[in-house]
Amino acid sequence: MAKLIYLRLFTLFLFSFSYNSFAADGFSISATIETPQVAINGNADDPAIWLNQEDPSLSIVFGTDKYNGIYSYNLKGEIIGFSKSGRMNNVDLRSLKENTYIFATDTSNNTINLWIYKNSLLQEKSKEGKFILDVIPHYKKEVNFLAYGTCAGIYKNNDLIIFVTEAMGPGVQLWKFTDNKLSLVNTFNNSNAYESEGCVYDDENEKLFISEENKKGIIRSYSLSNELLLTDKFEIDDREGGVVGDPEGLALLKTNKTDGYLIASSQGNNTFNIYNRKFPHQFIDSFRVVKNSNIDGVSDTDGIEIVNTYLNKDFPKGLIVVQDGKNTGENTISKENFKFISLDNLNQYLVF
Repeated sequence: MAKLIYLRLFTLFLFSFSYNSFAADGFSISATIETPQVAINGNADDPAIWLNQEDPSLSIVFGTDKYNGIYSYNLKGEIIGFSKSGRMNNVDLRSLKENTYIFATDTSNNTINLWIYKNSLLQEKSKEGKFILDVIPHYKKEVNFLAYGTCAGIYKNNDLIIFVTEAMGPGVQLWKFTDNKLSLVNTFNNSNAYESEGCVYDDENEKLFISEENKKGIIRSYSLSNELLLTDKFEIDDREGGVVGDPEGLALLKTNKTDGYLIASSQGNNTFNIYNRKFPHQFIDSFRVVKNSNIDGVSDTDGIEIVNTYLNKDFPKGLIVVQDGKNTGENTISKENFKFISLDNLNQYLVF
């Protein structure tokens, strides 16, 4: 009996050691393309991807410089526009019917900002190789706390919703855009969080994922009820598990309507954690973005974004865009930029 108990304990020890070692090391991939570094006085932060349904190879990547404005890039990583729109911290977008709605938080005046463009116009501009967001957004609304992160979603009957998170506080606001009006619906408390920034909304599963940084380092999920209330709070991971330092950017890699993966930036060890998209969102693996012969590795990542479809020969299965907090390649001065990673690099490790 004693031998059996010892054997079971030894087996549990081996499993625990193997799991923790695997979680710490994970696997490594490299970037395919990188953008120029942001301005000397700038600070890259958060990307969003507009998918060109007419010609995916002419899709546009938006990236915030949280001190100056928003860049537009083509899939070669080249700058095709820069909007000096202010201290835009986070950006997200949704395409609905004939329009694309682009949202960004402006920390200089604590507002949520909305630009609306016809998809046909974006397609035309992407062919021309030039697109600049208007300096003045089409809608601008003040939030009643220090605006920080944002993520957009499409809820049930094609309602456009927007979440805004609070800097140095637990607040999360839910906004709605209907009938050409941007209006506040509800304000929530993210479990008394000290500060939350990164978030992503899962349209199909009606769930909000949100990362708490600074003091605690927790990734949580909430369900969105029919009354547009956040319910079913669940802690996915924290610093006692797979998170090191601050969890920051969050993105979804969808494999079908409801399945897939949640990808989270773990800043403290320069990795990206992979969780099951479905409840209870188990940890699956982690990866690093390391240097290759042409492009340096990625560290201290804030925002990330993913599109899971064919774009071009460089991105045959899709694209991951990540912010690089320390761009240390040759002929740089260590300013931030964005790295473009082929989703094909993950395909040998994940099923999609």
